[in-house]
Amino acid sequence: MISFRREPATLLNRLTYLWPYLRPHRRKLTLGILAIVAGVLLGLVSPLLVGRAIDAVRRHVSAAELAGYAGMILGFSLVQGIFTYLQRMVLVAMSRDVEFDLRNVYFAALEKQSPAFFHQYPTGDLMARATNDIQAVRMLCGPAIMYSITTVITGLGALLLMARINARLTLIALVTAPLVAGATSLFGRRIHLLFTSVQEKFANVSARVQENLAGVRVVRAYAREAREEEDFGRVNEEYLEGNRRLIAWSVAFHPILQALIGLGFAAVLWYGGLLVIRGRISIGQFVTFQLFLGKLAWPMIALGWVVNLAQRGTASLVRIQKILDAEPAIRDAADPEPATPDQIHGSVRFRSLTFAYHEGDAPVLSDVDLQVAAGQTVAVVGRTGAGKTTLLALIPRLIDPPPGTLTVDGLDVRRMPLARLRSAIGMVPQETFLFSATIRENIALGRPDASLEEVARAARLAGLEQDLAAFPHGLDTVVGERGLTLSGGQKQRVALARALLREPRILLLDDCLSAVDTQTEELILSNLRQVFEGRTVFLVSHRISTVKDADLILVLDHGRIAERGTHGQLIAAGGLYADLHQRQLLEEELAAV
Repeated sequence: MISFRREPATLLNRLTYLWPYLRPHRRKLTLGILAIVAGVLLGLVSPLLVGRAIDAVRRHVSAAELAGYAGMILGFSLVQGIFTYLQRMVLVAMSRDVEFDLRNVYFAALEKQSPAFFHQYPTGDLMARATNDIQAVRMLCGPAIMYSITTVITGLGALLLMARINARLTLIALVTAPLVAGATSLFGRRIHLLFTSVQEKFANVSARVQENLAGVRVVRAYAREAREEEDFGRVNEEYLEGNRRLIAWSVAFHPILQALIGLGFAAVLWYGGLLVIRGRISIGQFVTFQLFLGKLAWPMIALGWVVNLAQRGTASLVRIQKILDAEPAIRDAADPEPATPDQIHGSVRFRSLTFAYHEGDAPVLSDVDLQVAAGQTVAVVGRTGAGKTTLLALIPRLIDPPPGTLTVDGLDVRRMPLARLRSAIGMVPQETFLFSATIRENIALGRPDASLEEVARAARLAGLEQDLAAFPHGLDTVVGERGLTLSGGQKQRVALARALLREPRILLLDDCLSAVDTQTEELILSNLRQVFEGRTVFLVSHRISTVKDADLILVLDHGRIAERGTHGQLIAAGGLYADLHQRQLLEEELAAV
């Protein structure tokens, strides 16, 4: 991944930031620029030919000579058209290639970020950057480059040829140039600020839509449709109003430029006419001068559009760069542990681990000291908020533990390559997430090359066999976005099958059977006993029936290990675990009445 660290402050620095993405396509860029130069130079020949033809008419030229001039003009125009077509094909295609590369790098950057990053940047905002902002950068890389080079070469060429006809007349033609430059600068700055504001408002619209679609069930359950529509209308109105202001400035830009350029034409018509009357220049030269002035008018108008594209593109580039430059909070260490050929065995050691999500906050875990041998099953119970989920999330470094407080096979997890560590871990989190794909594809997420038989076995171990028989297409049933068509228990079992298929050395099950009835839970636990053999298992649950057969049971209370031991030892101790067990027995008796 391309990495940059400096925040661009100027337009040049911002464009320099793009060079790594343009470099792979520099041959196309060079070819496109050469086509622009050839097309512009050929376009500058036609006014010279027209002027000579007019002067030739005054000398009573023959029809054959006039036909020769017409043929040359037609020939140069045709060849110019070919080069114009070539430059557009090459540079616009190149800009699409840059867009493709940039979007891939952007997506890769998001994939490396920790959960805390997505609390700072809402999904809607990130989607806006991936669509509108990258599109604006594409326009900067393609059309903006094409028109800016055309503008510069056409402008310089026309000015030089105009000066050869009459230098003073050229100066008069440029009398409005300072006004054009001032208007371009004023409007460019304003358009840049307004476009940045509009992109932020579009991000708010995207975020609002994304949240409502993701939480559509909650919105309906609480009859919030009217209120959400009202809130969406408000952010949409802010986006519309921002666009109105942007359009007002953008639309006013071109008429003002045309008016200023028109003043230059009027001045040339007046003074140039006097020069013709006095015999200082010929009529043909005067017409040639006017044609060159017309060619100069296009660059002056195009300059405004180029500035508009540049301001929009650089504003969007800054927004994208903030994402690309964001250092992943969790990444491979600069001094990783030496690679070993042996696979991870699964022993886990917590050494006086104290963890808080933010500096200055109360610790979520305090002084956790625990040695888990490879192949051991450890159950973790405790009240809500005791730190059970956090304890499990530290092992695969979904969140980073303090240095030196957590080891796997005697190696500090912070110095182990993430890919190696996580490839040995299978995890079923509390919040089950399924992709809008088939059940088979969701189960095989961690092992896409798994055979149908292997996927089916994992599904059977997770207790999905009867459910699959009832589905219209079995494993090939599409579950819908976020597994919308499945029940909570079915989603949990698909996620469990996904973890089992990986055959990990360390298996982390975070209350993954909470939505499953007790009868199905017994079936799954019976299947899992053969899976647990030889693997290190961390099993979080609120049900005593789920954890009672574990080799070691931990009771967390306010982030500390309050009790530890086997089921029998903890019941005999009469502490928190025994109290929890007694209450669950009472609840079962009451439910049976």
